[in-house]
Amino acid sequence: MKTAIFGVWHVHAPDYTRTALKHGEVVGFYEPDDALAAAFAAQFDIPRFASAEELLASDARGVIVCSASNTHADDMVKIANAGKHIFTEKVLALTDADCERVEKAVAQNGVSFTISLFQKYLPARRAVKQVVESGELGNVNYLRFRNCHSGSSNNWLPAHFYNREQCGGGAMIDLGAHGMYLAHWILGEPISAKSAFTLCNQNPGAAAKNTDRVEDNAVTVMTFENGAIAVNETGFVSYCSPVVFEVHGDKGYVYMENNRVIKCTEATGRAQVEVALPEALPLPIEQFVTGNVLPGCGMDEARALTRMMELAYGWRV
Repeated sequence: MKTAIFGVWHVHAPDYTRTALKHGEVVGFYEPDDALAAAFAAQFDIPRFASAEELLASDARGVIVCSASNTHADDMVKIANAGKHIFTEKVLALTDADCERVEKAVAQNGVSFTISLFQKYLPARRAVKQVVESGELGNVNYLRFRNCHSGSSNNWLPAHFYNREQCGGGAMIDLGAHGMYLAHWILGEPISAKSAFTLCNQNPGAAAKNTDRVEDNAVTVMTFENGAIAVNETGFVSYCSPVVFEVHGDKGYVYMENNRVIKCTEATGRAQVEVALPEALPLPIEQFVTGNVLPGCGMDEARALTRMMELAYGWRV
Protein backbone atom coordinates (compact mmCIF):
# COMPACT_ATOMS: atom_id res chain seq x y z
CA MET A 1 0.00 0.00 0.00
CA LYS A 2 1.19 3.50 -0.78
CA THR A 3 1.23 5.46 2.46
CA ALA A 4 1.99 8.91 3.80
CA ILE A 5 3.05 9.95 7.31
CA PHE A 6 0.83 12.56 8.98
CA GLY A 7 2.95 14.05 11.76
CA VAL A 8 6.20 12.77 13.26
CA TRP A 9 5.50 14.04 16.78
CA HIS A 10 5.33 10.54 18.24
CA VAL A 11 8.52 8.65 19.01
CA HIS A 12 7.27 5.60 17.10
CA ALA A 13 6.97 7.45 13.79
CA PRO A 14 10.38 6.20 12.55
CA ASP A 15 9.54 2.57 13.34
CA TYR A 16 6.20 2.80 11.55
CA THR A 17 7.91 4.41 8.58
CA ARG A 18 10.47 1.61 8.34
CA THR A 19 7.68 -0.97 8.32
CA ALA A 20 5.77 0.96 5.67
CA LEU A 21 8.90 1.19 3.51
CA LYS A 22 9.50 -2.53 3.91
CA HIS A 23 6.07 -3.38 2.55
CA GLY A 24 5.42 -0.57 0.10
CA GLU A 25 6.06 3.04 -0.83
CA VAL A 26 5.93 6.08 1.47
CA VAL A 27 5.12 9.02 -0.77
CA GLY A 28 5.91 11.73 1.79
CA PHE A 29 5.37 13.11 5.27
CA TYR A 30 3.75 16.17 6.77
CA GLU A 31 4.98 17.77 9.99
CA PRO A 32 4.29 21.43 10.86
CA ASP A 33 7.15 21.67 13.38
CA ASP A 34 10.38 22.41 11.52
CA ALA A 35 12.65 20.90 14.17
CA LEU A 36 10.75 17.62 14.28
CA ALA A 37 10.59 17.54 10.49
CA ALA A 38 14.34 18.09 10.17
CA ALA A 39 15.15 15.29 12.61
CA PHE A 40 12.85 12.92 10.73
CA ALA A 41 14.19 13.94 7.32
CA ALA A 42 17.72 13.20 8.54
CA GLN A 43 16.68 9.54 8.92
CA PHE A 44 14.62 9.05 5.77
CA ASP A 45 14.89 10.09 2.14
CA ILE A 46 11.19 10.97 1.99
CA PRO A 47 9.83 14.30 0.71
CA ARG A 48 8.12 16.66 3.13
CA PHE A 49 4.69 17.95 2.18
CA ALA A 50 4.27 21.69 2.58
CA SER A 51 0.80 21.30 4.07
CA ALA A 52 -1.72 18.77 5.28
CA GLU A 53 -3.77 19.54 2.17
CA GLU A 54 -0.86 18.55 -0.06
CA LEU A 55 -0.59 15.20 1.72
CA LEU A 56 -4.35 14.62 1.42
CA ALA A 57 -4.21 15.39 -2.32
CA SER A 58 -1.39 12.85 -2.85
CA ASP A 59 -1.87 9.35 -4.27
CA ALA A 60 -1.29 7.69 -0.89
CA ARG A 61 -4.01 5.14 -0.15
CA GLY A 62 -3.27 5.00 3.57
CA VAL A 63 -2.11 7.54 6.14
CA ILE A 64 -0.06 6.75 9.25
CA VAL A 65 -0.99 9.25 11.97
CA CYS A 66 1.77 10.16 14.42
CA SER A 67 0.70 13.72 15.21
CA ALA A 68 0.12 15.02 18.74
CA SER A 69 -2.74 13.29 20.56
CA ASN A 70 -4.78 16.47 20.97
CA THR A 71 -4.94 16.99 17.18
CA HIS A 72 -5.83 13.38 16.31
CA ALA A 73 -9.56 13.89 15.92
CA ASP A 74 -9.32 16.86 13.56
CA ASP A 75 -6.50 15.20 11.63
CA MET A 76 -8.32 11.90 11.15
CA VAL A 77 -11.62 13.48 10.16
CA LYS A 78 -9.74 15.27 7.35
CA ILE A 79 -7.95 12.08 6.35
CA ALA A 80 -11.17 10.07 6.26
CA ASN A 81 -12.94 12.79 4.29
CA ALA A 82 -10.11 12.56 1.74
CA GLY A 83 -10.97 8.87 1.31
CA LYS A 84 -7.75 7.52 2.78
CA HIS A 85 -7.36 4.58 5.15
CA ILE A 86 -6.10 5.38 8.66
CA PHE A 87 -3.50 3.89 10.96
CA THR A 88 -3.01 5.75 14.23
CA GLU A 89 -0.75 5.70 17.23
CA LYS A 90 -2.67 5.41 20.52
CA VAL A 91 -4.64 7.09 21.95
CA LEU A 92 -7.27 7.70 19.28
CA ALA A 93 -8.34 10.98 20.93
CA LEU A 94 -8.49 12.56 24.37
CA THR A 95 -12.30 12.38 24.70
CA ASP A 96 -14.89 9.86 23.62
CA ALA A 97 -16.81 12.68 21.93
CA ASP A 98 -13.82 13.26 19.64
CA CYS A 99 -13.52 9.52 19.05
CA GLU A 100 -17.13 9.54 17.93
CA ARG A 101 -16.35 12.25 15.35
CA VAL A 102 -13.59 10.07 13.92
CA GLU A 103 -15.79 6.99 13.88
CA LYS A 104 -18.52 8.81 11.97
CA ALA A 105 -16.05 10.14 9.39
CA VAL A 106 -14.52 6.68 8.91
CA ALA A 107 -17.95 5.09 8.44
CA GLN A 108 -19.29 7.80 6.13
CA ASN A 109 -16.26 7.60 3.84
CA GLY A 110 -15.89 3.81 3.83
CA VAL A 111 -12.23 3.82 4.86
CA SER A 112 -10.48 1.36 7.14
CA PHE A 113 -9.18 2.18 10.61
CA THR A 114 -6.39 0.52 12.60
CA ILE A 115 -4.90 1.56 15.95
CA SER A 116 -1.56 0.44 17.37
CA LEU A 117 -2.59 -1.76 20.30
CA PHE A 118 0.45 -3.85 19.50
CA GLN A 119 0.96 -5.76 22.74
CA LYS A 120 -2.09 -7.92 22.01
CA TYR A 121 -0.11 -9.57 19.22
CA LEU A 122 3.03 -10.45 21.21
CA PRO A 123 3.51 -14.15 22.07
CA ALA A 124 3.74 -13.87 25.88
CA ARG A 125 0.62 -11.69 26.14
CA ARG A 126 -1.25 -14.03 23.83
CA ALA A 127 -0.21 -16.96 26.03
CA VAL A 128 -1.79 -15.24 29.05
CA LYS A 129 -4.96 -14.62 27.06
CA GLN A 130 -5.12 -18.24 25.93
CA VAL A 131 -4.86 -19.53 29.50
CA VAL A 132 -7.68 -17.21 30.56
CA GLU A 133 -9.87 -18.26 27.62
CA SER A 134 -9.29 -21.94 28.38
CA GLY A 135 -11.33 -21.56 31.56
CA GLU A 136 -8.53 -23.08 33.62
CA LEU A 137 -8.45 -20.10 35.99
CA GLY A 138 -12.15 -20.37 36.80
CA ASN A 139 -13.83 -17.06 37.50
CA VAL A 140 -11.29 -14.31 36.84
CA ASN A 141 -11.22 -11.79 39.68
CA TYR A 142 -7.89 -9.94 39.52
CA LEU A 143 -5.52 -8.58 36.87
CA ARG A 144 -2.27 -6.67 37.20
CA PHE A 145 -0.08 -5.19 34.48
CA ARG A 146 3.16 -3.33 35.10
CA ASN A 147 5.00 -1.61 32.26
CA CYS A 148 7.54 1.10 33.12
CA HIS A 149 10.71 2.58 31.67
CA SER A 150 13.35 5.17 32.58
CA GLY A 151 12.42 7.85 30.06
CA SER A 152 12.42 10.58 32.71
CA SER A 153 14.97 9.27 35.18
CA ASN A 154 17.46 8.71 32.34
CA ASN A 155 16.19 11.75 30.40
CA TRP A 156 15.63 10.24 26.96
CA LEU A 157 12.00 11.21 26.41
CA PRO A 158 11.52 14.24 24.13
CA ALA A 159 10.31 17.46 25.72
CA HIS A 160 6.95 17.39 23.96
CA PHE A 161 6.04 14.14 25.75
CA TYR A 162 5.63 16.28 28.87
CA ASN A 163 3.27 18.75 27.18
CA ARG A 164 -0.06 18.36 28.95
CA GLU A 165 -2.06 19.99 26.16
CA GLN A 166 -0.60 17.82 23.42
CA CYS A 167 -0.46 14.55 25.37
CA GLY A 168 -3.46 14.88 27.65
CA GLY A 169 -1.38 13.80 30.63
CA GLY A 170 1.83 12.00 31.46
CA ALA A 171 2.89 8.39 31.97
CA MET A 172 -0.59 6.89 32.24
CA ILE A 173 -2.00 8.18 28.96
CA ASP A 174 1.20 7.28 27.12
CA LEU A 175 2.87 4.12 28.38
CA GLY A 176 -0.08 3.21 30.60
CA ALA A 177 -2.28 2.79 27.53
CA HIS A 178 -0.91 -0.73 27.10
CA GLY A 179 -2.19 -1.85 30.48
CA MET A 180 -5.57 -0.29 29.76
CA TYR A 181 -6.21 -2.10 26.51
CA LEU A 182 -4.86 -5.40 27.88
CA ALA A 183 -7.23 -5.10 30.85
CA HIS A 184 -10.09 -4.45 28.42
CA TRP A 185 -8.96 -7.47 26.37
CA ILE A 186 -9.39 -9.72 29.39
CA LEU A 187 -12.15 -8.11 31.45
CA GLY A 188 -14.03 -5.67 29.22
CA GLU A 189 -14.73 -2.08 30.22
CA PRO A 190 -14.46 -1.04 33.87
CA ILE A 191 -17.29 0.57 35.78
CA SER A 192 -15.04 2.72 37.98
CA ALA A 193 -11.43 3.78 38.35
CA LYS A 194 -9.22 5.54 40.88
CA SER A 195 -5.69 6.70 40.17
CA ALA A 196 -2.58 7.71 42.10
CA PHE A 197 -0.34 10.00 40.04
CA THR A 198 2.95 11.40 41.35
CA LEU A 199 5.92 13.33 40.05
CA CYS A 200 9.15 11.88 41.43
CA ASN A 201 11.83 12.32 38.77
CA GLN A 202 15.16 13.62 40.11
CA ASN A 203 16.94 14.07 36.78
CA PRO A 204 17.50 17.83 36.23
CA GLY A 205 17.31 17.53 32.45
CA ALA A 206 13.92 15.82 32.47
CA ALA A 207 12.68 18.14 35.20
CA ALA A 208 13.50 21.12 32.98
CA LYS A 209 11.42 19.59 30.18
CA ASN A 210 8.45 18.76 32.41
CA THR A 211 7.26 22.31 33.01
CA ASP A 212 3.64 21.12 32.98
CA ARG A 213 4.48 18.72 35.82
CA VAL A 214 2.68 15.75 34.32
CA GLU A 215 2.83 12.49 36.23
CA ASP A 216 5.84 10.22 35.76
CA ASN A 217 4.78 7.52 38.25
CA ALA A 218 1.22 6.20 38.07
CA VAL A 219 -1.22 3.51 39.13
CA THR A 220 -4.87 3.13 38.18
CA VAL A 221 -7.14 0.65 39.97
CA MET A 222 -10.29 -0.36 38.10
CA THR A 223 -13.39 -2.33 39.06
CA PHE A 224 -15.59 -4.40 36.76
CA GLU A 225 -19.20 -5.54 36.66
CA ASN A 226 -18.33 -9.10 37.73
CA GLY A 227 -16.42 -7.88 40.80
CA ALA A 228 -12.97 -8.19 39.28
CA ILE A 229 -10.23 -5.64 39.98
CA ALA A 230 -7.48 -4.58 37.59
CA VAL A 231 -4.33 -2.69 38.57
CA ASN A 232 -2.42 -0.85 35.85
CA GLU A 233 1.06 0.33 36.89
CA THR A 234 3.26 2.52 34.74
CA GLY A 235 5.88 5.25 34.85
CA PHE A 236 8.92 6.91 33.39
CA VAL A 237 11.22 6.50 36.41
CA SER A 238 11.95 2.75 36.72
CA TYR A 239 15.22 1.26 35.56
CA CYS A 240 15.21 -2.29 34.14
CA SER A 241 11.72 -2.92 35.48
CA PRO A 242 10.33 -6.17 34.04
CA VAL A 243 7.02 -6.16 32.22
CA VAL A 244 4.60 -8.12 34.40
CA PHE A 245 1.15 -9.38 33.43
CA GLU A 246 -0.78 -11.57 35.83
CA VAL A 247 -4.36 -12.79 35.92
CA HIS A 248 -5.93 -14.60 38.87
CA GLY A 249 -9.10 -16.61 39.22
CA ASP A 250 -10.77 -18.81 41.81
CA LYS A 251 -9.03 -21.90 40.37
CA GLY A 252 -5.52 -20.58 39.72
CA TYR A 253 -3.35 -17.93 38.13
CA VAL A 254 -1.21 -17.19 35.11
CA TYR A 255 1.87 -14.98 35.45
CA MET A 256 4.03 -13.37 32.78
CA GLU A 257 7.38 -11.71 33.37
CA ASN A 258 8.88 -10.34 30.15
CA ASN A 259 8.78 -13.32 27.78
CA ARG A 260 8.22 -16.12 30.28
CA VAL A 261 4.75 -17.33 31.27
CA ILE A 262 3.82 -19.77 34.03
CA LYS A 263 0.51 -21.00 35.34
CA CYS A 264 -0.54 -22.65 38.58
CA THR A 265 -4.06 -24.04 38.73
CA GLU A 266 -6.22 -26.85 40.00
CA ALA A 267 -5.54 -28.60 36.70
CA THR A 268 -1.78 -28.50 37.28
CA GLY A 269 -2.15 -29.90 40.79
CA ARG A 270 -0.99 -26.57 42.24
CA ALA A 271 2.35 -26.98 40.46
CA GLN A 272 3.89 -24.10 38.53
CA VAL A 273 4.00 -25.07 34.87
CA GLU A 274 5.69 -23.11 32.11
CA VAL A 275 3.34 -22.17 29.30
CA ALA A 276 4.46 -22.63 25.70
CA LEU A 277 4.30 -19.40 23.74
CA PRO A 278 2.32 -19.14 20.53
CA GLU A 279 3.86 -17.70 17.39
CA ALA A 280 4.06 -13.95 17.08
CA LEU A 281 1.38 -12.29 14.98
CA PRO A 282 2.02 -9.30 12.71
CA LEU A 283 1.89 -6.01 14.59
CA PRO A 284 -0.93 -3.59 13.73
CA ILE A 285 1.28 -1.38 11.55
CA GLU A 286 2.25 -4.40 9.43
CA GLN A 287 -1.37 -5.52 9.32
CA PHE A 288 -2.34 -2.08 8.06
CA VAL A 289 0.24 -1.67 5.31
CA THR A 290 -0.31 -5.23 4.02
CA GLY A 291 -4.10 -5.01 4.21
CA ASN A 292 -4.37 -8.10 6.44
CA VAL A 293 -5.90 -6.56 9.56
CA LEU A 294 -6.64 -8.93 12.44
CA PRO A 295 -9.33 -8.50 15.10
CA GLY A 296 -8.46 -6.42 18.16
CA CYS A 297 -7.14 -3.12 16.80
CA GLY A 298 -10.26 -1.47 15.44
CA MET A 299 -12.57 1.40 16.33
CA ASP A 300 -14.39 -0.35 19.19
CA GLU A 301 -11.13 -1.07 20.98
CA ALA A 302 -9.83 2.44 20.28
CA ARG A 303 -12.90 4.08 21.79
CA ALA A 304 -12.79 1.78 24.82
CA LEU A 305 -9.18 2.85 25.48
CA THR A 306 -10.12 6.52 25.47
CA ARG A 307 -13.08 5.92 27.78
CA MET A 308 -10.77 4.10 30.20
CA MET A 309 -8.37 7.05 30.16
CA GLU A 310 -11.25 9.42 30.82
CA LEU A 311 -12.03 7.36 33.94
CA ALA A 312 -8.39 7.17 35.01
CA TYR A 313 -7.91 10.94 34.79
CA GLY A 314 -11.28 11.78 36.27
CA TRP A 315 -12.53 13.39 33.05
CA ARG A 316 -15.57 11.08 33.11
CA VAL A 317 -17.45 9.88 36.19
